[in-house]
Parts: sequence; structure tokens; C-alpha cells
Amino acid sequence: MKLLKSLFAGIMICLTVLSCDKENSNPDNIEITGTIQKQGITSYQYGTHTISGHALRSNSVDLDNYINQNITVVGYKIEGYPIDGGPDYIEVEEIK
Repeated sequence: MKLLKSLFAGIMICLTVLSCDKENSNPDNIEITGTIQKQGITSYQYGTHTISGHALRSNSVDLDNYINQNITVVGYKIEGYPIDGGPDYIEVEEIK
């Protein structure tokens, strides 16, 4: 029984730590890691670049500077997408 209580307490501590937001973080932000590519001709026709099956655009980062590099993008899903069977559309706010 003592072991069960200790295990439960440990799980609760882990869940509490994981649920705490980082300072200045946006809860809607997502991180995607992969190799960034220039967007070619597609059936869905949105985005300027791709990474790990996601279409990307950015008003704050020049994504051309990261083509063929393995990076992590931080951004958020653009509302109203995907359309035409395409991928999620991500507004990139920063590169890690």
C-alpha cells in the first residue's frame, strides 16, 4: 500500500510539472522537427515551404534560409485549414 501511495504521489507531481506553462509561452504553439523544403506545385496550393507533412508560411522568419536543414519550427495552426485534402497550415513564429 505504501508503494502504491508513493507511485500515485510521483505521478501527480509529474502531471503538475507537465501542466505548468512556460513563461511567455503560447498554449496554442506547436513545435515540429524535420527537414524544411521549398513548397512545389501541390493540389492544395497553400504554403511556401513544408516540414514533416505540414505546409508552412511565415511573416517573421525567412524560411528560405533553412531549406534542406533539420530544424524545429515553432508556430501555430492557421484556422480554416487543412483544405482540399492538404496538410495542416502552420504560421512559423520562430526557429529553434
